[in-house]
Amino acid sequence: MNALTTIDFAPLVPVWLIAALGVVGLALVIFGAVRRARGIIWRAGAIAVGLLTLANPLLVEELRQPVPNVAVVVVDDSPSQDLGKRREQTEKAEQEITQRLGAAGNLDLRVVHAGRTEAGSETPNDDGTRLFDALQRALADTPRERFAGALLLTDGQVHDAPAADVARRLGGPVHTLLTGSPDERDRRITIDQAPTYGIVGHDVEIGLRVDDTVPGDALVTMTTDSGPPVQKRVLIGQMATVPFKIPHGGTNFVELSVEPVDGELTLLNNRTVVVINGVRDRLRVLLVSGEPHAGERVWRNLLKADPSVDLVHFTILRPPEKQDGTPIRELSLIAFPIRELFELKIAEFDLIIFDRYRRRGILPNNYFQNIANYVKKGGALLEASGPGFASPNGLSRTPLSEILPGRPTGQIRVEGFRPTLTDSGRRHPVTADLPGAGTATELPTWGRWFQMVDVDPQRGYTLMSGLGSRPVLQLDRVGKGRVAQITSDHAWLWARGFDGGGPQAELLRRVAHWLMKEPDLEEDALTAKVADNKIEITRRSLMPTERTATVTRPDGGPDDVVLTETGDGRATGTLVARQSGLYRISEGDKTTMAAVGTVNPREFADVRATPKILQPVADATGGSVRWLADGMPELRRTGAGRDTSGRTWLGLVAHDDYLVTGIRQFPLLPALLVLVLLIGTMVTAWRREGR
Repeated sequence: MNALTTIDFAPLVPVWLIAALGVVGLALVIFGAVRRARGIIWRAGAIAVGLLTLANPLLVEELRQPVPNVAVVVVDDSPSQDLGKRREQTEKAEQEITQRLGAAGNLDLRVVHAGRTEAGSETPNDDGTRLFDALQRALADTPRERFAGALLLTDGQVHDAPAADVARRLGGPVHTLLTGSPDERDRRITIDQAPTYGIVGHDVEIGLRVDDTVPGDALVTMTTDSGPPVQKRVLIGQMATVPFKIPHGGTNFVELSVEPVDGELTLLNNRTVVVINGVRDRLRVLLVSGEPHAGERVWRNLLKADPSVDLVHFTILRPPEKQDGTPIRELSLIAFPIRELFELKIAEFDLIIFDRYRRRGILPNNYFQNIANYVKKGGALLEASGPGFASPNGLSRTPLSEILPGRPTGQIRVEGFRPTLTDSGRRHPVTADLPGAGTATELPTWGRWFQMVDVDPQRGYTLMSGLGSRPVLQLDRVGKGRVAQITSDHAWLWARGFDGGGPQAELLRRVAHWLMKEPDLEEDALTAKVADNKIEITRRSLMPTERTATVTRPDGGPDDVVLTETGDGRATGTLVARQSGLYRISEGDKTTMAAVGTVNPREFADVRATPKILQPVADATGGSVRWLADGMPELRRTGAGRDTSGRTWLGLVAHDDYLVTGIRQFPLLPALLVLVLLIGTMVTAWRREGR
């Protein structure tokens, strides 16, 4: 506590009256001086004492309390500080600073930590290292006149460094003490350009660059969530392009990694991720109807309703054995271009459908063999059986028998039945949640069918069964392709609403999309999606079992997530994501990825310690940037307006700020003294005039 004494006035009468009396008194004094009147000086003194008495001078004592200056130490706790010995350097410097400044008089030392997600928080930090946000929060209640300065303990990779003119508004020096060392080495890969979407089956180009302090070349590996890895050697510091073929629709994760080198700070930025949305181009479907029937229109309407489908539909209206005497010149039928479809252009189709087809000498066996080879190489075949499938002219007597999942017994069952989901059908995504399917102990609520071809299942799995628990819907994988077989031609009854109808369009749509490898309909798959920073992991399988997924975080650390069976072919689990970036999830031989927040976090874009980012801030505020590897500099208090850094020291400004706690007032002229002075001067003036 200290005090400051000043003189103030509290006039007894209005100031204008004192001024008027002063003017009159001054005029009288001047008049007396001109007339050389005796005692004029004493009269002037009497007038002055009177005016001073009216002004009422006071002795004012102001009681002041010094206010401590505020110094802020901002500690960078971002993940990049865990590299090398940075964390150790930071903790040692923080301890030394608090010991030196903690006991300093007239200084309020505030230590704040920034850059790391708070414990218990479910929101990962996507904004990089933000030290100046933390500094501003620490100074929210502090005026500029009390800010002594700031010390930043960081590796220099700060993502909210202000411009020079903004930094000056802080009102004090900002010093940076750098962790790490100036000779650090780190190799990193960055994406220069990448498309946000691409057409399935077509190539796109990804532009990348590998940076390193040592020139040369490096091996880049591209890994996807499907397909083998691709490698390419690129030159350091130069842009390179890598082609990538979009394997499927929806989200495609492409991970690009560069081979490591000895002495690197971290391997986390040796890989980066590109997310490309796969969109399908026109789907080409070939539908071959063996004969006109009531269900033919159902297939056509289903496929034509999808604007992305190019449908080629042929119906065998006049088989070769038909002899009715009609002259050829009077026929307007289109010839079936079998060679063009099944030899020259078969690979251009995404799906081939045989609807109630039976052999009539139109397609020779070598074309059926072409179809079988087409499926094995990645094509798709759907066989919708009619009565002809059970006859000697059925497709089972062609080379297609080696890929069809069911073999006919020769019997055709004609009796009302409701297709029922099998155990596999209740777990397979094609049929698992069909409306009206009922439960394992309840019959479906959809309508009846009245005809089915009896087949013995040879391969694949049966999703729906009919009379005598015989297969109605079978799916199978053959080589790289897929095959589906429906053993009844009465699905059209559902479309007509007979006996309550059923989900005919949805069932056939799912079957067709499964054949064309739609990812959402995979029955043996591991998927993950992100919602509210939680990774929801789903493992689909036809076999119920206890499963545990292994999740690799962006920082390389593992987490185990127990997947709990839900009873519909799925086992699910949830992981709270507290880091931004790409999470790799694996279970058994299945692997998938999930992107949380920013796929390539700013924090690891460049992890080398650097003074370049914070040097402009130091220059603008009178601070400095020092390497902790060179030793801890001396900390001093400096006066306002003086230098705040030197070759071996850092300065914090010592402001003389205070709070006024009280005021005391005393009359400067006591009443008795005023009376004595006034009477004395007037008497003396009277005596001088009387001589």
